[in-house]
Order: sequence, then C-alpha cells, then structure tokens
Amino acid sequence: MDSERHLIVSFLLTLLIVGFGTAGYMAIEGWELLDAFYMTVITMGTVGYDEVHEISKTGRLFTVLLIFFGVGYFVYLAGVVVQFMVEGRMRTIMGRRRLDKKIDRLKNHYIVCGYGRIGRVLCKNLQRKPLDLVVIEKNRELVPVMDEDKVLYVCGDVSDEANLIKAGIKRAKGLVAVLATDADNVFLVLTARQLNPDLNIVARACQVESKAKLRAAGANNVESPYEMGGVSMAQRILRPTVTNFLDLAFAYKRKDIQMEEIPVSPSSALSNVMLKDSGIRQQFNLIIIAIKKSDDSMLFNPSFETLIKAGDTVIAVGEEANLKKLEDILNPLLGG
Repeated sequence: MDSERHLIVSFLLTLLIVGFGTAGYMAIEGWELLDAFYMTVITMGTVGYDEVHEISKTGRLFTVLLIFFGVGYFVYLAGVVVQFMVEGRMRTIMGRRRLDKKIDRLKNHYIVCGYGRIGRVLCKNLQRKPLDLVVIEKNRELVPVMDEDKVLYVCGDVSDEANLIKAGIKRAKGLVAVLATDADNVFLVLTARQLNPDLNIVARACQVESKAKLRAAGANNVESPYEMGGVSMAQRILRPTVTNFLDLAFAYKRKDIQMEEIPVSPSSALSNVMLKDSGIRQQFNLIIIAIKKSDDSMLFNPSFETLIKAGDTVIAVGEEANLKKLEDILNPLLGG
C-alpha cells in the first residue's frame, strides 16, 4: 500500500512541476502555452534540445531551478518504481511462504483438486463445517479467486506428484478429484492412492461409463454431477416435501433443522450406553434417525434399547447448537 501511495504522489508531483514550469515561462518570458509546456518538458527531461526562443537572464535562472526540480523528481520516481516492483515481488514471495507454512501444519485435512465451478461450490460447502482444506489448481487466473475465498492452495498441475506432496497428501484424510476430464481424474486417483493407501478418495465422473474405471483406480466413492442432478429433479417432482426438508437440513439455511453424523469415540461418556439411558432426547431435543455400526451396517430408527458403541456413527436431526453439544460428548476430540 505504501508503494502504491508513492506512485500516486509521483503522478501528482508530475502535474505540479509541469504546471509550475509552464506557468513560469508564460509569466517570465510571455510565451504561448505550447512553447512554455515544450520548454518545461525538455528542461525536466534534460534532453539538451535548443531553447524555443531567446531567453532572458531571469528565464535562465528559472530554468536552472526547474532542472534541479526535474532531476530530483526523476531520482525520486526511479526509487518509487523500483520499490513498487520489489515490494510487489516480496509480497508475492512472503504470501506464498505463509501459505506453505499453514499447509505444512495441517493434518487429517482434505485436498480438493480443481477449483472450477464444481470445485468452488464444493469448497464453500466444506468450509461451513469447517474443515481444513487445500486446493490444487493449475490455472493461475483463479489465484485471485482463491485468495478472495480464503482457501489454502497450491498453484500447479496435479499430475506432478510434487504438488500433491506439497499439499500434504501423506498427512491428509481425504482427496476430492473434480478435474475437467475423466482421464485426468483417473490418473489423479491412481497417483493419490499410490502416495497414500489409506486416503479416502471421492472422484467426479463426467461419463457414467467412467465410474468403474475410477473405482478400479482406487476411488472410494464416485459421483456423477449430471446423474445426481437428474435424480434430484425427479425427486422434487415425486417427493417435493421430502426434498424441501432435506434442503433445509443440508443447506444451513435454518439453525433449528440440521442433520449431522457424529462418530462415537471410545472415550465418550455415552459409549456402551443404551439410547434410553443416554439422555439425548431429553437433554438436547434431538432425534436419532439412524446409527451406522462399525461393520458398515445401518440401523434405521433404532429402538430405545440400542447400545451406542465406540466406532458407531450416530445420525441425528435437530438444532445446530444441540448437535454441537452432542458432538462434544460423543467425540470430545472432534468437538474440541
């Protein structure tokens, strides 16, 4: 900001000195505006052209004064330009270093590869949780957009393993592949799975036929935005009330209706406690609609005698604040 202010000051000084010189020659020598302006410019520029008219002694003294102003001004202007270039470069370098340090400190974060239309919407929804994110995007024109959205990013091609490693893939919990083509996503999934065998990978498929290839490459889940969009539109026709309720539960538009899944930690006070004894309904006014067991089986509308065990995932509906309180009890580490 200081260097930008100096540039503005330099521009104003240019107008001031040129105006002063032009007015001075017009007043002292009685020259026309164009002749006075021309004489001021060649004097400040020290180019050595001939004087436009015969000049008086007073005019010569004024010219000497103007030369001192001109030389001093150009020295100042050169310093301002160099400062602007150096500071701009330094801001870029220091900003990148700050980003790298923040990324280096992350653990169990998520890497989103691609910051196009889908990638940006995806990141905005994930940030509501909030979750730690790192974006990898090769299009440098999107850097200002990522800065505006306040996401950590690595600007580079995901086909280069160095960029994945720089994004902390070996410490990451999950990766989302939303590149432009299925071929790019398949290659990315193969590379990511090789670098981190335990990574949870979600991939986008533009073509339905590519789903099998992405799963074979190592993706845990594959989604087709076009297929999902068609199913969603059909459900809005068949079950409009249900879809409206789900919109409210997932879109963060209302704090009194939210749906959340909460893993049960072994250190939880409710581990090995029956639902009827947990006090979830009485204390938090929440509805438990399902419990996912550690073997991936799903208990819908569990009975009041269902035992909550470590490794289960509780799916609850209710107010956002109460869901957060339940999260603090079921998984203290996650809640903190």
